[in-house]
Amino acid sequence: MMSLNQRVLLSATLVLLVFIGGITFTLDRAFYDSARIGVKDRLFAKLLMLMGDAEVEDGELDVPVNQLDVEFEHVNSHTYAFIIGPANTIIWRSISSLNKSIPAIAPLGQGEKIFEQILLNDEPHFIYRYGIAWETSSGGYPLTFNVITDTTLLDAQIERYREDLWGWLGVMAVVLLAAQMLVLRWGLLPLRKVSVELAAIESGRQESLKGIYPRELKLLTDSINSLITHEHKQQKRYRNGLADLAHSLKTPLAILQGAIHGEDEEVIRHKTIQEQIDRMDNTIQYQLRRAATAGSSPGMGLILLRPMIDRIINTVTKAYRHKHPDITVNIDNSIRLRIDEGDLMELLGNLIDNAFKWCRYSIHLSAGYQGNQVEIQIRDDGPGIPPHEIARILERGARADQSTSGHGIGLAIVRDIMQVYGGELLIENHPVGGLSVILHFERSK
Repeated sequence: MMSLNQRVLLSATLVLLVFIGGITFTLDRAFYDSARIGVKDRLFAKLLMLMGDAEVEDGELDVPVNQLDVEFEHVNSHTYAFIIGPANTIIWRSISSLNKSIPAIAPLGQGEKIFEQILLNDEPHFIYRYGIAWETSSGGYPLTFNVITDTTLLDAQIERYREDLWGWLGVMAVVLLAAQMLVLRWGLLPLRKVSVELAAIESGRQESLKGIYPRELKLLTDSINSLITHEHKQQKRYRNGLADLAHSLKTPLAILQGAIHGEDEEVIRHKTIQEQIDRMDNTIQYQLRRAATAGSSPGMGLILLRPMIDRIINTVTKAYRHKHPDITVNIDNSIRLRIDEGDLMELLGNLIDNAFKWCRYSIHLSAGYQGNQVEIQIRDDGPGIPPHEIARILERGARADQSTSGHGIGLAIVRDIMQVYGGELLIENHPVGGLSVILHFERSK
């Protein structure tokens, strides 16, 4: 049978391995989902930039090549784009798509968005599609913008992550097992001490357990000591009983000896012998009864805020051609932010998109310096949000109105970006109606 130390160590090792396997699967799944969302957000940002660069004049689509994203300009790029026009024909494609396969897909209706994974030449790709109806003098001009990327970068990212994950978890497992063995050895030290003392008692080197033990073992050691004491007393009692018995039998035996060799009459001799036999029997019974008696980054460049705002508004306006809100922009041309351009595009794009989605008649954007901070405010005249819902909608996947289309992660992305840059995000209902989103950034020097 396994020793107690081996049994506990084996059990703890199995539990640790199951735990590490479970946490590895969970972290791997979470990272994959996060990386997939990152791909989606990146494709959406590129799609918005492409929409902002595109123009339709006299029924012709024009996309200035010198304004395109750098990834669209290289043949060997992992990302490419194309635009489907009327009659389901490809009316524009990026340079990076010249050696790529274009999937046969149907155009989308106004405002439709689809992000999915597809197979091209038996290789997985991600595609983000956005359908709009471009307003021209002759009416609506249907366009479907498509941005595709292969999974090369994603796969490499996941592979590096898994190598790091398994490497660090392997190191952690070894460290935890070593620590576990040391803790187990320290924890079972009193038991080993008991074992050593019991061996010493068995060999006669000591008579009882003399160590100081934890309270969990004290009852056991006290019981063992009591048992040893009882056994010693019992042995002593037997020895004493035998000695007493021997002493008590001497006299009757002597009398019997004398009776056998004496000259008394047969009747007297017989009587004497019987009396001594009864006496010896009583003595033996008495001595037997008596013997048995027990008792625990500064190098980042500055981004002008106003051109970025104008660019996003121009893009989002095209996506919401059915709305004609009064847009007021009160932002000085000198305001700059020290932030990554893509992050700013993602941040403001989500907020302005939400303002267009929920507004009734007007949208107001303003920005200015307030001491050591830059304050940006985006306000709409929509229905607003109940105060008790504000905290909930910042969670990924949560939407204030479940009947309105959306992915429910826009405000959560805004929150995450603000946290990365040490900014402050405030969401409040405006006194005159609608929702007001206020961003505070540290003023760049």
